[in-house]
Amino acid sequence: MRAVVQRVKRAEVLSRPGPDDDYVCVGRIGPGACVLIGVTHDDGQAEADAMSRKLAGLRIFGDDDGVMNLGAAEVDAEFLVVSQFTLYGDTTKGRRPSWVAAARPEHAEPLVDRVVDGLRSTGLRVETGRFRTDMEVDLVNDGPVTLIVET
Repeated sequence: MRAVVQRVKRAEVLSRPGPDDDYVCVGRIGPGACVLIGVTHDDGQAEADAMSRKLAGLRIFGDDDGVMNLGAAEVDAEFLVVSQFTLYGDTTKGRRPSWVAAARPEHAEPLVDRVVDGLRSTGLRVETGRFRTDMEVDLVNDGPVTLIVET
């Protein structure tokens, strides 16, 4: 499991279920983290649980001295979690990415849901995108702080 985590001042995700549909906001947060998350074939519940623990505990928020010493719960941070199969795109050959390493939605969706449930179980507010829809993510990166997290 792989995630790109961006500390944000605010973020939102708009979803469009079909090509003739309008975009609608399905998730919006204030200060916290926007998490783009990808799943590969051999990921399971253990990786999802490890990812939610890692995300909840990341010390990427500033203390009174501006040092990144605080976790999400300590600053009442919010999370926007958006599934992103393209994180497993392979660009080593040619110009067209290969998606072979990305898990199918049937495998990935329950694991992303498990990460979200794990974050929520710690008392954090979590919003999400929608699987199998075209999405637009709008955010204001804070810092900027951007990390890649893998399990």
